[in-house]
Amino acid sequence: MRDVTSTRLAVAYLVVLGMTLVASVQTAGGVQRGGREGGAQEGPRVVTAALVVDMQLKMPPSQTGQTKVVQDNIVEPNLELKQYGLHENCNLTSGTPGSATTPYSLWSGECEQPFATMFRPRTDSLDLTGMSKIRWTVKTSGFHAVRPVVKLLDGTMYAGEYSSESVPMLLTSEFVPAAIRWIKLDPKRLVTTRTPGGQFNYIWANPDLSQVDEVGFVDLMPGSGHGTGGYIHVSEFKVFGKAVSRSGVTANR
Repeated sequence: MRDVTSTRLAVAYLVVLGMTLVASVQTAGGVQRGGREGGAQEGPRVVTAALVVDMQLKMPPSQTGQTKVVQDNIVEPNLELKQYGLHENCNLTSGTPGSATTPYSLWSGECEQPFATMFRPRTDSLDLTGMSKIRWTVKTSGFHAVRPVVKLLDGTMYAGEYSSESVPMLLTSEFVPAAIRWIKLDPKRLVTTRTPGGQFNYIWANPDLSQVDEVGFVDLMPGSGHGTGGYIHVSEFKVFGKAVSRSGVTANR
């Protein structure tokens, strides 16, 4: 009887062990793909995206105190500063270069209209599909929100639904552009518009993120001026993706 019981226990142990191994293999095989279950076929392997935009600010010798943010404030020489809106070039520098407590940053308090600040690599366009990501360090005041914005090679501009808001101190966060929804943006007035050909009252667009000419951030609210009120700070903006040589490609700027 003892041998029979031992045999039954051994068989039960092997069955449970086999079920555990099968469950482990299914989990490792990619049951979770973008938060969805199903599909026996393994998806594409995750490839670490390269750093393709690294926006950091500096104070050139020609500047003293708080000044407008211009091309000379961009550390990376291959990165072209582009500014949009009815009150373009309204952002001011803020903070102290090299400071850990008050980092040097872009401040939008003097912007009397919505604005977009974007960055264009001089030698490459960008492919922000797949596992590409954007990382920024921002602070917001009031109801202001920092949102991503892209301009494609065909000249169209789109704002993303992801936002950083109610951030009382400079904090770093990141997100995947391909995993969020986008809305077409008027590049002059910086208001969201209907997608051509879309259904009535349907505003979401589907931009080709493999054809990005410029990338940056947008604030769809005017600033309140100096002092306590509404504005954003941005001290760091990085993009990880794939660089595509502009050789032979004419970009609509």
